[in-house]
Amino acid sequence: MKYLFFITIVVLGFWGCSSSINTTSFTPSQRLQYAMKLYDDKDYENSVKEFQAIILQYPGNSVVDTAQYYLGESRYQRGEYIMAAYEFSRLIKNMPASKLVPSAQYMLAESYYQLSPYFALDQRYTKKAIEEFQAFIDFFPTDPKVPAAEKKISEMNNKLAEKEYNNAYIYDKLEDYKAALIYYDLVLDNYHDTKYAPLAMYDKIKLLVTKKRNDEALAAISKFIEKYPNDSHLKEIEKIKSSLEGKLSASK
Repeated sequence: MKYLFFITIVVLGFWGCSSSINTTSFTPSQRLQYAMKLYDDKDYENSVKEFQAIILQYPGNSVVDTAQYYLGESRYQRGEYIMAAYEFSRLIKNMPASKLVPSAQYMLAESYYQLSPYFALDQRYTKKAIEEFQAFIDFFPTDPKVPAAEKKISEMNNKLAEKEYNNAYIYDKLEDYKAALIYYDLVLDNYHDTKYAPLAMYDKIKLLVTKKRNDEALAAISKFIEKYPNDSHLKEIEKIKSSLEGKLSASK
């Protein structure tokens, strides 16, 4: 026991002097310690190599799930988010009993979150991040990171809503009113809990009034008043409502 302790101290001391040593005589635990030292020192290029070596050389060993997880973390720290997502998903799929699965699921979602682009671009990674954060919440509802996951889902839903709202706005300005209404409804149906929903309904009402579709406008106005009683456009919407009701009364 004293001999093993001495060897460990010597190895740790040597690590402090070199980022690349001969690890062929190490036990799996010592190899993992070495790889973790590289990771803690932010030498992610070499930590990737060491964690990969552990996974290949010691299949079935108790250190492999830790190596797999920190391989994903090393990739993440290097900004290799697609590769990081792949490594975290391997842990979830191949080692479902590991205590690191909740963290891997969160980091899988986080990797896609980092790939989520500006709202006007293709949002496939945004949707994937939402899907994986929701899986994290569903499977690990008591995890301390659930509030952070919920916050990021809300943020990304707002991004998706902004994209659809922007599409509607563009079609509206181009006077392609049919397409504009389709996209306003997409916002209202799919992103009703985002800040773009009241904007979409407000613009939809104005468009319906412009097209003299007064019955539909009044129905939308009733929903607006019910759902968004504190919205900044409420007084304007109430004036439109009074005007439309006056026109309908006069026509009768």
